[in-house]
Amino acid sequence: MPLSEEELRLLEQMERALVQEDPKLASTLRGTTFRQSARRRAILAGVGFAVGVGVLIAGAYFTLTVLGIVGFVIMLGCATLALSSLRGQSAAPDPRQGSDPAGKGGFTLIEGGRARKRGPRMRHTSSGSFMERMEERWRRRRDERGGY
Repeated sequence: MPLSEEELRLLEQMERALVQEDPKLASTLRGTTFRQSARRRAILAGVGFAVGVGVLIAGAYFTLTVLGIVGFVIMLGCATLALSSLRGQSAAPDPRQGSDPAGKGGFTLIEGGRARKRGPRMRHTSSGSFMERMEERWRRRRDERGGY
């Protein structure tokens, strides 16, 4: 059940009063946003990757294969963590802007995938063999380029 306008107004007043009385408590209650925590994980993963490079070089310098493998595993894990954190950071909605720009509840559209630069292509539904399709493509290209 949604809050009435009066209840929302009272809630906002209480929130403003809390921020005025104890700003440190208010910031603690707000917590960190997802973007901030993803950025922090990515930075820590970068530091861990540098440590992994150091361990790998130390393993090569001291000719300790196990140490080199451990360094590589550290680098691989940190790179994976950094990439997943950065992907999550770019895909996460900004909570300060609200989850729905239209103001309605529900899902929002997220643009993704490859953008089409050309018009729609004609799709052949022929069940020809692979070689027949390749020959057809070759003929179309030759015709488009003027016969050579």
